[in-house]
Amino acid sequence: MSLFVVGVDLGQAQDYTAICVVEARGTEYLLRHLERLALGTLYPRIVQRVEEIVRRLPSADFQLAVDATGVGQPVVDLLEQAGLEPVGVIITGGDTVQREGRRLRVPKRDLVAVLTIVFQAGQLKIAETLPLAGVFAKELLSFKVKIDVRTAHDTYGAWREGEHDDLVLAVAIAVWTARSATGRQISVGAVEL
Repeated sequence: MSLFVVGVDLGQAQDYTAICVVEARGTEYLLRHLERLALGTLYPRIVQRVEEIVRRLPSADFQLAVDATGVGQPVVDLLEQAGLEPVGVIITGGDTVQREGRRLRVPKRDLVAVLTIVFQAGQLKIAETLPLAGVFAKELLSFKVKIDVRTAHDTYGAWREGEHDDLVLAVAIAVWTARSATGRQISVGAVEL
């Protein structure tokens, strides 16, 4: 049995909105769908696109996890109104995960750590047929941790200014959510959504 997790990293004007679908089975996570919406896409259209993807999933066993940081909470509210029961993930610089109803405060380092672990362990399977697989790989390669030597504070993101990390964050949110819910096993291949 599979659990499908739809991960959404919200953007609009300067950052893309990225949407992914990760299928979790056993200890493997298959990246089945990956897309970016055009810059400037209005939030109601983003909600509509997420709803289209969820409705086309091959299983009713799914979880929707959405970046609720900053302006994300109103989008989470719109997704709730659409009946999709999203979990709002507020990305923080903190040290612990905190639950507030259907919202979770999750340290960015936890999201990045889980993605790093499953990637390095060979548990993240990326369908070669995904049109944005190369862009995702490029984002992964430019995604770095920066540690301020004066404060020992860590920050995560694209190594160079002007580069994007939206696909990485969408997948990190999905994998973190899947690992929090379960750990299952996968067959490789893109899903047309």
